[in-house]
Amino acid sequence: MNNLNFDNFNFSKLSDGLLPVIVQDAATLRVLMLGYMNREAFEKTVATGKVTFYSRSRNELWTKGETSGHYLNLVEMYADCDSDALLVKANPIGPTCHRGTTSCFDTPEREGFIRHLEQVIESRHREMPEDSYTTKLFIKGVKKIAQKVGEEAVEATIEAVDGNRSRFIYEAGDLLYHLLVLLRHMDVTLEDLEDELLLRHS
Repeated sequence: MNNLNFDNFNFSKLSDGLLPVIVQDAATLRVLMLGYMNREAFEKTVATGKVTFYSRSRNELWTKGETSGHYLNLVEMYADCDSDALLVKANPIGPTCHRGTTSCFDTPEREGFIRHLEQVIESRHREMPEDSYTTKLFIKGVKKIAQKVGEEAVEATIEAVDGNRSRFIYEAGDLLYHLLVLLRHMDVTLEDLEDELLLRHS
């Protein structure tokens, strides 16, 4: 990160010395917003762990969430191949857009939802709310969770063999949910599965 080129990006006089910054949800991987950083904003982001931008309209630094409470907590940053743009991965606290939406980009809400569901299941495992079906599965233990995965796999398979697309989607959704619960019980994440599949692919 020491070789970031703050002086190379120059599409107008207003943006001299600024880097474009794409912010991505670290959990769901959904793109949240575009902002700009000068060197001071970059250094403040690193120092505080709160994503900070340079406001081109106000000509000053602004930390996302300083008035709304909807902070972007820094997870990691990547420079692009020319070191004149940044990808920031962050954990958002609340909606990112001033409209109250998750993202400033109107991409489909389903984007990243499986990873969001993984986070919800993780929170159920941590907090164990009494009225949660997921909590009941965790209490019953691995045998019950694995049994449900098997049952849903059979039901999805039957619908596939019968050529019933809509019912297959429904049962496959049940299968995926219960598999995510089993993964959480086994302390395995989607990233772990991605690493395994990437290893096989390479």
